[in-house]
Amino acid sequence: MLNFPSERELVLTRAIDAARPAVYRCWTEPDLLKQWFAPKPFTVSEAKVDLRPGGAHVVVMQSPDGLKFPNAGVCLEVVPNEKLIFTDAFTEGWAPKEGPPFMTAIITFSDQDGKTRYEARVRHWTPEARVQHERMGFHQGWGQCADQLEALAKTL
Repeated sequence: MLNFPSERELVLTRAIDAARPAVYRCWTEPDLLKQWFAPKPFTVSEAKVDLRPGGAHVVVMQSPDGLKFPNAGVCLEVVPNEKLIFTDAFTEGWAPKEGPPFMTAIITFSDQDGKTRYEARVRHWTPEARVQHERMGFHQGWGQCADQLEALAKTL
């Protein structure tokens, strides 16, 4: 993998106590994604994952008071049980999104001592976007979601 400037990247790595195929399913099956992807008390009201380059990757988070936060993008690369890369630079059908792009996420899954090594590597277009994402609570929010992901994946 290319070395990417750290001033534009945030990374969360965990050892998830669940099988790699189960963790991957939680990321790629909309009904499962809805159950863990937003840090509680937020929920996911809509999820769409079209597992092919250019296929839609859409998640709509909803706050307890009903505010919706849509995150629409496309898949860039899909390697079953190993890697999922998506970006918000485009929407379905490779249409450029309105407004500036924010991030590309590289999600990887590998074996680690009977668990799944889970890494979420999020690359931002600018250092300022990375700082903004960090201030929004990247580590806390994505960490809480990783805990929720693990709890769900263990049941599959």
